[in-house]
This record gives sequence, structure tokens and C-alpha cells, in this order.
Amino acid sequence: MMQIAVIGAGYVGLTTAACLAEIGHEVSCAESNVQKLELLKRGALPFFEPHLEELVQRNRQAGRLSFTSTPEAIARSHAIFICVGTPPLENGEADLTAIEGVARTIAQQATGYRLVIEKSTVPVQTGRQLQRHLRLYRRAEFTYDVASNPEFLREGSAVEDFFHPDRIVIGVESPNAANAMREIYEPILEQQFACPVHASCEDRSVPPLVITDINSAELVKHASNSFLAMKISFINLIADLCEAAGADITKVAEGIGLDRRIGASFLRPGIGFGGFCFPKDLQAFVRIGERLGLDFSLLREVEKINLRRVDQFVEKVRRELWVLRGKKIGIWGLAFKPDTDDIRFAPSLAIIQRLLAEGADVSAYDPQAMTKAKEELPEIRYCQNPYEAVEGAEALLLLTEWEEFGHADLERVRRLMDRPLLVDGRNMLAREKVIAHGFQYIGIGQSAEVGAVALA
Repeated sequence: MMQIAVIGAGYVGLTTAACLAEIGHEVSCAESNVQKLELLKRGALPFFEPHLEELVQRNRQAGRLSFTSTPEAIARSHAIFICVGTPPLENGEADLTAIEGVARTIAQQATGYRLVIEKSTVPVQTGRQLQRHLRLYRRAEFTYDVASNPEFLREGSAVEDFFHPDRIVIGVESPNAANAMREIYEPILEQQFACPVHASCEDRSVPPLVITDINSAELVKHASNSFLAMKISFINLIADLCEAAGADITKVAEGIGLDRRIGASFLRPGIGFGGFCFPKDLQAFVRIGERLGLDFSLLREVEKINLRRVDQFVEKVRRELWVLRGKKIGIWGLAFKPDTDDIRFAPSLAIIQRLLAEGADVSAYDPQAMTKAKEELPEIRYCQNPYEAVEGAEALLLLTEWEEFGHADLERVRRLMDRPLLVDGRNMLAREKVIAHGFQYIGIGQSAEVGAVALA
């Protein structure tokens, strides 16, 4: 068991803190936002993430997890995870203000030895700056090592990803730091814990441990997210080609994904990627490359393709409804992906804003994200269930692939709508099933002959 501080209680920080406590460490989680800190001390969470609330409650009650100020967390700890935000600046570079602030606080507050661990997504060579800052502002009695430990937590499955990662990446410059990082993750590397997500994990495999230098570790996260973003934009580009050529993207993607060198994941066409990670990390990676004198135009094109998805989707709706002004449109899904309430950079919000600009009357439903969406889009109607959202609607737009929507009563939906038009921005629903219930179905990456099927 190790005494650990986690600085920052966002998606990454809070998940990391709760999961480290779950595997036996004593964790102090610090948060600079006073309102959020008080919320956590009361036992409430500032966002939705499956399984996280139960982990937080259990480990608070067991005394392994507490919420406090940054100086107090630093004083209690042997290892310090920096999990603060690195939002994009206007030029796309990552804003490292919070990282710098934490580094200065650690240097001025800590005594004795500390292992300082980058968990936030940061540009390559940030570790060098972190070491320099700790050296410039440190007390005489403060010694330290710096490590990079990039996170690969997907919103909606972050807890499961922590306990069953594809890999654990560690960037270090000393044997002491490497040994301490191994100790932190030993319960996962040795499978010495009871999985809180799955009652039985007999088939789980031990994750690979990648130990490298700090610069290389920092690059892994940006490179991984940029590659996945590229894969999404690629399949969306092929979806456009399918529509133009009279092909079906579902079969094309299936044929591509069966190639073991490619794989089927992230080959789902749709309205584009959103959330806080992919758009931010892609922009930051482009800026990193340019700063180091490299041509990253490939990734700039990935970003351009993604930005076009919203306009192309709205054009599909406009083509069917002709005039949007005064038309009632039902929306299923606001979060950027299912199993989260995160709406940051969500394509759904951009689509709704375009519809409102053209005078459409929008009603929306999402199982988790409506509270946060109301802050961004107060002018639309928020509904208690998916059926209320489609009453009197001339089109239903499916924008987030929540499991709930896959079980919806389509016959009831059709009766409630003024016009049974379903525009599936995620290709979630089976076209044949939707058509059989009397809908006109418009999907992504299907030719006019396949997608715009006449009403039954």
C-alpha cells in the first residue's frame, strides 16, 4: 500500500483516485474548484461514469479515499499524480497553466522525496519542463523523480479500462521511479484484486507493461488518439464515397475490418468524433509536429473531414424536409457518446445549433446529458423519455447510440410522429427493421437507392 495524491478530480483524476484506492492504496484527491470539492466531500459526483459512484462511496467509507486541498494532499503523499486539465488554446496548443501551477505548489510545499507523475495528456518534452520547474522552485529538503504515465481511459468505460487496460505505459529516468511505478500498479499487473466491474474475470489477461523514457511515453497518448481519429475520418470519407457510388458502407466496413492488420474497431461511420479528448489531442499533436518542424498536414485533413460531418448531416435533413423553419424535429442523444453525460465538442450540439439557426423546433431526450446540455442550449425542449421527444415531429434524428434507443417501440414512435422519417446519424438501427415499421430511413454511407427508401 502506498500513500498517493491525485491532483485534479475531473474524469481522469477522479477515476484514477477511486481505482487506486480500490486496489489498496491510500489516496488523497485534491480539487481546486471549491464547489466541486464540497460536492465530492458530500459524496456526490460532478459527472456520470458507470461504476464510479459506487467505487467512490465504498472507498470513502473504508477510509482509503479522501478529498482535500492540494497542499494537504501533497503533504500526505509519497507519489503525486497530476491529473489537471490541459484545454486547447486558440492556436490549438495545450494550455499547461494548470500543470505549471501544480508543479510550483509541489516544489514549494513538499519535503523529503516525492515521485511526481504526469497523468494529464501533455505535449512531448513537458516532463523536461516539469523537472526544470521543480528544480527552480524547490525547497532545499525536497527531492524528486518525474515519471510519465499516460491515461487511456474511455469515457463510459473508464473504470473497466483502469482495471483491464490494453497496456500500462511508464516513462521514467531512474530505477527508483520505475520500481515505485511497478509497486503502484502491482495489484493489476499481478491480478491481485477483485474486479468491481465484473464478478468473474477468470479470462482476463495481464496487461503489458511498457517502460520507456519520458519523451516517448508522452508521445504514446497523442499518437494513439490521433491514429484513432484518423481511422474515424477515414471510414467517414469512405461512407461519403459509398453514398456517391451506390454502395453500402456497412458491408464495406465489415470487409475492411476483417483484415487482422486493420480490425473492426473505430470503423463505424457517423456524424464525427467529439468529446474532449480526440478534437483537443488532434489539434495539440498537429501543433507539436509543426513546432518541431514537421509537416502534419495528414492530421489537419483528418480534422477537416470531421468538421464537415455536421454540415453534411444537416444537409441530409434539409434535403428530406426541404424547409427547416417551423418543422418539429425530435432528437435522440446529446452526449458525444453513450454511457457518459459529457457534451464537450459533441457533434449533436453543433447539429442542433444549425437546426435552430434555420428556425426548426427541436425537442430532445438523452438518458444522462440533458442537465449539462441545458446550460449550452436552453432554448430547446427537453423531454422525459424518447417518445415525448417525437410527438408531432416530422423527423427523428438519432445522434448518440444509447442502448435504450435500440429497444425503443418503433410502432409507438411511428404513431406519435407526423411524418415517420428517421435519420440515423450513427447507423445504430437495422434499416430493414425500421422500414418494416413504416419509416423512411436515412443512414450514413448508403446510396440514395439504399438509404432513402420509399415509405411503406
